[in-house]
Amino acid sequence: MRYLLDSNILIALGLDADEAIVNRAAQCDADEMVTSAVAFAEVVHGSERGKPPPLDRLAIIAEEIPVLPFDEPAARAYAAIPFKRASYDRLIAAHALSLGLIVVTANEKHFADVPGLMVENWTV
Repeated sequence: MRYLLDSNILIALGLDADEAIVNRAAQCDADEMVTSAVAFAEVVHGSERGKPPPLDRLAIIAEEIPVLPFDEPAARAYAAIPFKRASYDRLIAAHALSLGLIVVTANEKHFADVPGLMVENWTV
C-alpha cells in the first residue's frame, strides 16, 4: 500500500472522467492503491442518491481498490489532528496518517493544514 484515494479520485475513476487520474492510476501496481471506508461511504452515499458514479461501476472499483476499515489506530490519529467540525477529510487524513499512506486528492487545500500528512494531486 502506498496511496489512499480520496472520494473525488474514486468518482473520477468511476467515470473515467479525468485522463490524468486514470493514466496515473494505471501506472500503480495492484497493491499500491487503497481507499478508506470513510471515503468509500461518502461516494456510496452519493451514488445511492443518483450521483456519479453509478453503483455498478462503484462495485467494480471496490473489487479493484481495497476499502480499508477505519480502525482504532485511525481513530487515535484522528484525535491528534487539529479539529474541524463536520469534515470527512479529517477522518480520511487520520486514516492515511495511521498507515503512513499518501492521500491522493483533487482537493489539496482540504488537507493542507494536517501536520505530517503527505498529499498528491493526480489531476495536475
